[in-house]
Amino acid sequence: MIKVLTYGTFDLLHHGHIRLLERSRALGDHLTVAVSTDQFNLGKGKMCAYTYEERVHILRAIRYVDNVIPETDWEQKIDDVKNHDIDIFVIGDDWEGEFDFLKDYCKVLYLPRTPDISTTQVKEMLSNK
Repeated sequence: MIKVLTYGTFDLLHHGHIRLLERSRALGDHLTVAVSTDQFNLGKGKMCAYTYEERVHILRAIRYVDNVIPETDWEQKIDDVKNHDIDIFVIGDDWEGEFDFLKDYCKVLYLPRTPDISTTQVKEMLSNK
């Protein structure tokens, strides 16, 4: 069984998120999604429209997602890879090179982002209405 792991906040879920999850799951047999907790997001200066629990509930309902775990700090990735027997770490290519340190533990892939969509764009569009 090939296990895949990705990370994100997944607030204001949009088709770019779904495409990332779909492409990530297609790389293996099992997809674990680490979701940034509200506390971790506050430390990054991010405010979410949905609580951590609501975002987890939404992700668990998506057919591509097999498991959801909390992301509570930047340093947990190596432990997550080891503890969940991850074969492939996947994240958007806007993070290119940032997680190469995981290559000692698993394969690391940076997938192209879906063009013309981001949570930031959705928030800006909604605030301009």
